Amino acid sequence: MWELTAAAQAAAVRDGRITAVELVRAHLDRIAEVNPVVNAITRLTADRALADAAEVDRNPVKGPLAGVPFTVKENIALGGVPTTHGAARFEHFTATADAPPVARLRAAGAIPVGHANMPTLTLAGVHTRSELFGDTANPWDPTATPGGSSGGDAVAVATGMAALGLGNDSGGSVRLPASFCGVAGLKPSTGRFAADHRLGPDDPPLGAQLFAVDGPLARTAGDLRLAFHALAGADPRDPRAVPAPPTGEPVPRRVAVVADPGGRGVHPDVRRAVEDAAGALADAGYELVETDVPRLDDALHAYGHLLMTEFAPSWPVVRTLLGAEGHRYVELSMAKTAPVDLPEYLRLTGVHLGVRRAWAEFLDGHPLVLAPVFTEPPFAPGAERTPEGHDLVGRALRLCTATSFAGLPAVAVPTGLAGGVPVGVQVIGRAYREDTCLDAAEVVERVLTPRTPA
Repeated sequence: MWELTAAAQAAAVRDGRITAVELVRAHLDRIAEVNPVVNAITRLTADRALADAAEVDRNPVKGPLAGVPFTVKENIALGGVPTTHGAARFEHFTATADAPPVARLRAAGAIPVGHANMPTLTLAGVHTRSELFGDTANPWDPTATPGGSSGGDAVAVATGMAALGLGNDSGGSVRLPASFCGVAGLKPSTGRFAADHRLGPDDPPLGAQLFAVDGPLARTAGDLRLAFHALAGADPRDPRAVPAPPTGEPVPRRVAVVADPGGRGVHPDVRRAVEDAAGALADAGYELVETDVPRLDDALHAYGHLLMTEFAPSWPVVRTLLGAEGHRYVELSMAKTAPVDLPEYLRLTGVHLGVRRAWAEFLDGHPLVLAPVFTEPPFAPGAERTPEGHDLVGRALRLCTATSFAGLPAVAVPTGLAGGVPVGVQVIGRAYREDTCLDAAEVVERVLTPRTPA
């Protein structure tokens, strides 16, 4: 049963061909077999998941995700379970209620089976290694990172331990592990999904409010679409979330193909992935235009300096929470991107609006952008904590960073294997037009067949 898509699982439960309890048990058996090898799921909530499944079976009205098991990243609240952020200091930081996206997936009938691993506080790097739970392995190649920071969820989905994962992305943290693990991931528009990223009673500063968004991972773009419809919508707990319609008017099927954003270099395997995806779209009737994205340097500069300026005052305390060697990634970032004074910070808030405007004008002519998620192949676990690896990650993630800064939706979709590890692309769209990104991702997927579960 765990090999089925989320859509097929839910349909089988609704039709009475299987029960939700049987479905959850099948995934728990798969977890018992696989998780000791990959270390993706950090806290299993088996008894509770089975009780939730029994409730789904008793309910005559079954939702669109009836019985579908999902994992929840360690920094998203699952009521009654510690939300540790991978840090020893928060080992017993038990959530009193589900975070909004968890509640929405539950309302659609999906069943959380546990938390999934991440880098400590999301700050220890882009390889999934936490102080509390250790390293998560890439199921395709243990010498390659599964990516992060939503790496535990990507690995759980890729190996069939869950049909869906719930992560978050503020610069590639859903899209990168999706690409490295051979699954699909959705980074929604800013304000599309309700979220709660508080660590304690206080809300985060402006940059964290604007750039971090929760998003699902799945083995197919069709399953992402199911999760998207369940997650979209306003919620009084998050005044940023807007009731934008989940679909919109038809747009021109015109795609800007950007194989090498900013002309800073792209690995041949990644360029080939973009070419393969472009061919699939062209064969389906999309018009392709080779070009580049707007104001990339401005976006990268403003993103880094805004966040580092907000983060610097808390760093002496946060540094103590990251565990052994966990501070290295942030310190390398701070060495390259120093905090700025108040006048410059205020100027950069204006740059943020200008970059968003430039993207809106660009996407008015090209409603979709096809580009790499990461312009290099997967790297060795923890390499980003070295100066050379840190430079590589910052350069290779540049378009993920820029699109998070601009608040745009993007879908990461796998295109196959290169050198034995997955490679993929992302489809970026206009704000609140996740539907067009998903449409194009499904076209790519039909031609370049997914190879999961691994």
